[in-house]
Amino acid sequence: MCDPIPVSRRDFVKGATALAAVPVMGHATLGEVLKGAPRPAAPVAWPGYGDAIVVDFLASPGYFNYPADPPMSADMLKNAVASGITGANLTVNGGDFEQTVAKIARWEAEIDRHSDALQRVRSVDHLLEAKRSGRLGVIYGFQDAVPVGRDLGRLEVFGNLGVKVIQLTYNVRNLVGDGCLEPGNAGLSNFGHALVERMDEMGTIVDLGHCGQRTTAEGITASRNPVAISHSACKAVAPHPRSKRDEELKSMADRGGVVGIYLMPFLSPGRVPTADDVIAHIEHALDVCGEDHVGIGSDLSVTPIDMSDEYWSAHRKFVQARIDQGIAAPNEDPNILFTVPELNNVHRLDMIADRLAAKGHRPAVVEKVIGGNWLRLFREVWKA
Repeated sequence: MCDPIPVSRRDFVKGATALAAVPVMGHATLGEVLKGAPRPAAPVAWPGYGDAIVVDFLASPGYFNYPADPPMSADMLKNAVASGITGANLTVNGGDFEQTVAKIARWEAEIDRHSDALQRVRSVDHLLEAKRSGRLGVIYGFQDAVPVGRDLGRLEVFGNLGVKVIQLTYNVRNLVGDGCLEPGNAGLSNFGHALVERMDEMGTIVDLGHCGQRTTAEGITASRNPVAISHSACKAVAPHPRSKRDEELKSMADRGGVVGIYLMPFLSPGRVPTADDVIAHIEHALDVCGEDHVGIGSDLSVTPIDMSDEYWSAHRKFVQARIDQGIAAPNEDPNILFTVPELNNVHRLDMIADRLAAKGHRPAVVEKVIGGNWLRLFREVWKA
């Protein structure tokens, strides 16, 4: 790992260049399942995918902190385009203000260097241009409000640098509120309320992905704008601190927000998640929230996870470091990778769309889930 500061799981899992996906067998670990596994067959495309606005509301075209921050590779760029994803919410925060500005600067350089494959997104028009040109739109977001510190003026700095989404807390407590692993469950602080108010004024999306139960509930009601739960799942389907209760999901939807279902082991604590688990969480969210309020936030790289020995070694070190720092969620396991094996493919959103259609969901609903609902949220909050 390139630095000792707490980093998000999504910041690590950026996969390398190979594709790997196989069926899950019993309760074997992902390592056992994938040992000597064949490469995946090409997915059956959902007919509407090519025309849809496709958004993964937590993803990256390249690595972070594995084992450093290398330049984008040719394979990463190829996958960014081949994925058919129109826009991805990319985490750009570091552990403080200076690290965050430096990280944004690195991504600005990457986008300029590879403008044939990547498009910076600061407005809905930019997202539509990414679709028109066949590039991956990059939306800058934070997975923690720590870089803001105590200075709300920094929100304008970050806004001018293109940050369009800020998650209020990570797993632990910060000045804004409690994360989902804090036993105190204290909710939003006074500063947190002031932060949300200023974000609303600026048109910055309030993200509650890793927030604790009270912080989530209070963040929903504190914001005048619809909020995002960028990457989570349904606690009613599989109890886990990273997932959300029906009460918060319903409250979020009632105010126009959108929840993104992730592709993490937390979908099925205690065993390797399957594509059926992903669909089960999506369908439960549709039942609770309605078809206008559910999307995808995979928490993965666009490039699938590489199953090399190097990757496994880095993964184990990364997870153990998170456990040692006290920021790992339950069921983070050095011997289980962060992915859904059957969907460990550059075409994962197309595959999800195809599975939803096979379950009988109308084309309009499928299109909303794979990106249309995020587009509607962007229009309402960004207003540009």
